[in-house]
Amino acid sequence: MALVVICGQPCSGKSTAALCLAEALKESEANPIVRIIDEGSFHLDRNQSYADMPAEKNLRGVLRSEVDRSLSKEDVVIVDSLNNIKGYRYELWCLARAAGIRYCVVFCDAEETHCRKWNEERKEKGEAAYDDKIFEDLARRFERPDRRNRWDSPLFELWPHKEGVTNSSAAITEAVSYLTKKVDSKSRDVKVLQPTIATQNARFSEANSLYELDRATQEVISAIVEAQSQALGGPSNGISVGVGLPTITISRSVGLPELRRLRRTFIKLTGQTSLSGRPPPADAESAKRMFVDYLNRELGAA
Repeated sequence: MALVVICGQPCSGKSTAALCLAEALKESEANPIVRIIDEGSFHLDRNQSYADMPAEKNLRGVLRSEVDRSLSKEDVVIVDSLNNIKGYRYELWCLARAAGIRYCVVFCDAEETHCRKWNEERKEKGEAAYDDKIFEDLARRFERPDRRNRWDSPLFELWPHKEGVTNSSAAITEAVSYLTKKVDSKSRDVKVLQPTIATQNARFSEANSLYELDRATQEVISAIVEAQSQALGGPSNGISVGVGLPTITISRSVGLPELRRLRRTFIKLTGQTSLSGRPPPADAESAKRMFVDYLNRELGAA
């Protein structure tokens, strides 16, 4: 249904905004299923998660993967994190476009001095807070959203220090209206992102194509494993996988983990299309032929 990206400086009221938006959505007539994805969902400590660039990159990857798994046509997913890098917000926007759903950004616009004060108050209360060094680094690197960017639009702005954040805040009300409004031919103010070839994998034209591809490649792998077993682990020449199909020539012993990796890569590549790419195999024989050609290239056969 929709992806909502909450962004703002550290300790700017983002989690409060996420909760208020979730409650307001549930109270709306549409009453959609709402899921909030944040660091707490994975029991991640905020200071450890932003201690250095590798840790921060890993955190963003974990959140992005969970968002990708959670997006659907029925639910509203709210990403409650810093989302402070515009390139990362673009990645999330691409996920929404690939899913063919609505997208918006809710920005908690609070000055750094107020955020720093709130962070200190959390420390005094023994609540989760940022270390001073990490807070300063994150505040310095924050990239404000710009409604002129596709990945920052539509943009709903909150001012926690001036107005506070409640279920009835103007930005929350506007966001709920945008996320739940029915879309028809007369709708002009609601944009549902549309997938493109660049953001989605092609669906095979026949219902059983994916099954045939999976089964055919597994049969090829099984044939290789059996041939190598008979050769006592040594190289196997001229492995046959069927009448009229090319043979597999392996100049070295190939373990099952490597074969499985090659199989996964082949299936992924075959499932992708481009305007000039050939169509995916429509039957098991074609799939085997393509997979054998791929293995002979990757394994360096003569």
